[in-house]
Amino acid sequence: MGRRRRGGRVDATGRTAGEQFFAVPYRMAKSIAWRSLSGPALKVWVELRTRYNGKNNGDLSLSFEDAARLLSLSKSTVGRAYAELEQKGFIQKTKQGQWYGRMATTWTVTDRAHQGHQATNDWRYWRPPDEKAKSRSRYPCGTVRGGDGPVSVPSN
Repeated sequence: MGRRRRGGRVDATGRTAGEQFFAVPYRMAKSIAWRSLSGPALKVWVELRTRYNGKNNGDLSLSFEDAARLLSLSKSTVGRAYAELEQKGFIQKTKQGQWYGRMATTWTVTDRAHQGHQATNDWRYWRPPDEKAKSRSRYPCGTVRGGDGPVSVPSN
């Protein structure tokens, strides 16, 4: 006999019926971009992601005011969180909001398909600025450091 969970019906598989959830894949959770997210950015991403119902990616909206109220953050912190999420590739802006029309900006989460296109997962390509500098050589391809400065090297 299945155990009854507090606060909900249990279906034939033993799960609470009607309860929605979303998973964070290991490759996302272990990515450099995910691990570098600030606390407010993570809270905003989770709140925005919970608004995805399987069909409305690209039309997700969460105003600064609503996010500030729901997540106990200031509007400026919410703004920085959105900028961080966009810069690190977790969300993309689909339509700019308007203050006068009281319309919030709409977003796409990059870990889900959008309008028939596969998920872009742009967060996989984000690297910290200092890591980008380390991966690039000090001088452009075809030059080496000589005694008097960079010297061109003939390429084959």
